[in-house]
Amino acid sequence: MILDLFAGPGGWSRALGVRDVGLEWDEWACRTRSAAGQLTVRTDVAMYPTWPFLGRTRGLIASPPCQAWSMAGKRLGLVDQPLVHAAVEDLAAGRDTRERLLAACRDERSLLAAEPMRYLHALNTVGEPDWVAMEEVPDVLPLWKQYAAVLRGWGFSVWYGIVNAADFGVPQTRRRAILLASRVRTAQPPTPTHSQAAEPESLFGPGRARWVSMAEALGWGATDRPVPTVCAGGGPGGGPEPFPSGSRKTLSDARERGTWMPRPDGVVLQSRREGAGWKARHGTRENRAADAPAPTFTAEAHRWSWSLRSNNQANATVRPLSEPAGTLFFGHRANECTWVAEPASAPTKDTDEKDTDAPAVPEPIRITAREAGLLQTFPADYPWAGNKGQQFSQIGNAVPPLLAGHLLAPHLGVTLDPDDFALAA
Repeated sequence: MILDLFAGPGGWSRALGVRDVGLEWDEWACRTRSAAGQLTVRTDVAMYPTWPFLGRTRGLIASPPCQAWSMAGKRLGLVDQPLVHAAVEDLAAGRDTRERLLAACRDERSLLAAEPMRYLHALNTVGEPDWVAMEEVPDVLPLWKQYAAVLRGWGFSVWYGIVNAADFGVPQTRRRAILLASRVRTAQPPTPTHSQAAEPESLFGPGRARWVSMAEALGWGATDRPVPTVCAGGGPGGGPEPFPSGSRKTLSDARERGTWMPRPDGVVLQSRREGAGWKARHGTRENRAADAPAPTFTAEAHRWSWSLRSNNQANATVRPLSEPAGTLFFGHRANECTWVAEPASAPTKDTDEKDTDAPAVPEPIRITAREAGLLQTFPADYPWAGNKGQQFSQIGNAVPPLLAGHLLAPHLGVTLDPDDFALAA
């Protein structure tokens, strides 16, 4: 079997193409995995015994929770790092000092990064596994260096380093610390397939393709409008309303103010001056015939281009649709990703001249779970379980399946087919 620790909603599992066993604590991630047909044990990885896997494990995958280390949180994992290193050293020698070390940790999640070593030590007693693949946020790289030293002592070839998911066709510049180890082949970094700028063909073959943009991944054009989530509040099955944080506006409010405007495949937020009545004239995604022509945008609609803002903080990454997204992370309201409108071109009138026809700036629109999943290279119809907040948490914590595929293909002895990770249909 292939054992997947902290399996999440199935980023590694989708890339494998073979059945793995995922250990995961989060109820909604387990439900998502189940709906996706992935074998899962709902359990605390730190409490589960290792003996059921001895003598039957070909590969081990681990993506410990990153909240304690991530720049999106308080980063107490960095404060606890000496304790985590101590835990790894002890577990590699067969000493279980986790209870004592955990009591001294500032963040109880920090020590989870040492858990893979408990499984690796037990498996090594029976000469397993053949290979290892681990992933975390970049600040965990020193810990991967410690893992690498232990694994080399056990006969593994090891590579560890930082990779950018955009270099492998993921429409997101997500940087992650990776460790790859193998008993049966030389461990090497994955070969990038994309670069920030397209490379020309040379005597050595075709150059790398340009990074995949959000527009390509989502099947949008530069001026297409995101489709807002239509609900007025949170709660199970509901999730955030399609307006900025702190707002409690409703869909009827928006219609009265004339803020709704469709894009080719749905109803979207647009200038207040566009007026209401789109639904009556064009219908919605749900009731418009499949072969009906797409609604036509007015000239004013193209005054705006859309970008994705990674969070609500002053230093948030803002990327236009023509580029990959920044790292997607969720978990609290400050980390909500929103689509924001920017002028598509410089104004043609003198700034002192009053332009009574100038459209108002469209309001920000929260990203949907489907859109976020696509930017993580999950399929559009992936069966995310839970309400919007629970879905976003799973998506932000997941390994992009396309990146996982590049990391795992050599260990599985297969050639990666990018078509298996097609994005927007």
